[in-house]
Amino acid sequence: MKTKKNIILIGMPAAGKSTIGNLLAQKIGFDFLDSDDLIQSKEQKTLAQIIIEKGLDQFLQIEESHIVSIRCKNHVIATGGSVVYSQKAMEHLSKISTIIYLSIPLDILLKRFSDMTSRGVAVKSGQTIEDLYKERTPLYDNYCDIKIDCGSMTAEQVAKRAMKYLS
Repeated sequence: MKTKKNIILIGMPAAGKSTIGNLLAQKIGFDFLDSDDLIQSKEQKTLAQIIIEKGLDQFLQIEESHIVSIRCKNHVIATGGSVVYSQKAMEHLSKISTIIYLSIPLDILLKRFSDMTSRGVAVKSGQTIEDLYKERTPLYDNYCDIKIDCGSMTAEQVAKRAMKYLS
């Protein structure tokens, strides 16, 4: 497999990073890590609790500190959608990983997405899903090595497509 030590999945919340990451890890014999789970475990709080208690800026700093501390090999890592706000985190991930952007069209995202607050989405006050999409999409495009349009594919199909790109 022509990949760096790890595979990172980036993209909007509800893009399927965790589902696809688990499938991909099983298929290629890597371990799976969800950075949101890592943050929640280390902080002993949900993402939503961290954002409510500490605010968005502090949450992004916490996320960055946990991301830059990742030191592993042979992992598929699903990141939180906000990881692209940190250049430092993305530079670290690009050194240790091949970065795959799981892109989904806005209309599909709107169908999949439920409550941003309860999910712990890093969003500014008053910001809509549409605003978030417009703000983050160029960042995902900028940082990815591989972009997969997941709009009409199942998680299984996306994992297979990723494997083709990586082989």
